[in-house]
Amino acid sequence: MRDTYGRTLRTGAALAAGVALLAGCSSGGGGDDGKPPRSTPSASASAPSTAKPTPTALDFTADPKRVPKNAAEGRRLALAIVAGPESWGPDFVKRSPYLSDPDSWPVLDANCTWETGTPPRSVLASVTAHSEIPAAGGKGPLRVAATVTVHRTESDADWEMAETLEEALRCPDQQLRQGERIIGLGSLGLPYGVGGNVRVSDSLSENGLYVNDAFKGQQGYTWYQVRIGQVTIATAVKGAPGRTADLVAVLTQAQVAMEQRVNKQMGAAS
Repeated sequence: MRDTYGRTLRTGAALAAGVALLAGCSSGGGGDDGKPPRSTPSASASAPSTAKPTPTALDFTADPKRVPKNAAEGRRLALAIVAGPESWGPDFVKRSPYLSDPDSWPVLDANCTWETGTPPRSVLASVTAHSEIPAAGGKGPLRVAATVTVHRTESDADWEMAETLEEALRCPDQQLRQGERIIGLGSLGLPYGVGGNVRVSDSLSENGLYVNDAFKGQQGYTWYQVRIGQVTIATAVKGAPGRTADLVAVLTQAQVAMEQRVNKQMGAAS
């Protein structure tokens, strides 16, 4: 595969709203093969006086002097942004291996199986950090991952977002690796200004069921990805037996931390 208290609440609400909308689309007459459309939700029928103004521009401007120009600068930026175990919560630790191979790139093949490829030329650097709450007390390991990809241009990053959305539509069932797969996957894209997204240039969420031969039953699976300028940020959570935490709540803390780091590392001084 693949700031303030108020801002944290808004991020959590946006993630929850995306999951709720996705669940609604997936439960329609299309069954497991249904493909939720990437469209603007219907306008509210409430009185205009109750509506809140929608921002017309993203509150982020990159400082040209801080924008990475080569692979080395891109990797330094990705490592400065990516969420380690401390960003997920006090019970998380590093998995082994912790960081992804800098020369690898995940590719979803025609059979909906994830393979290892090489990064495209549009990518300066991509880093994935793997963390977990280890198995204990009869509970399975709660595994999470954070990925930061630094592209050469905003357009390149935008294409990655579009391709990621398409992958879930093309392959609702995906083989992660031997003994691990996702089934019934659905996706929902929310560009800036749509569905309450006023934080990032683009966002998408994926929900499905995680199946691991190492333990019984189907567990929850959640992926959330955003684009800010030429950087994409993704978080993923695989459920496990005995783990009752809300998967959206689990990834929100790490997601917010990384979004703040993009602004800190690349943003222009206000």
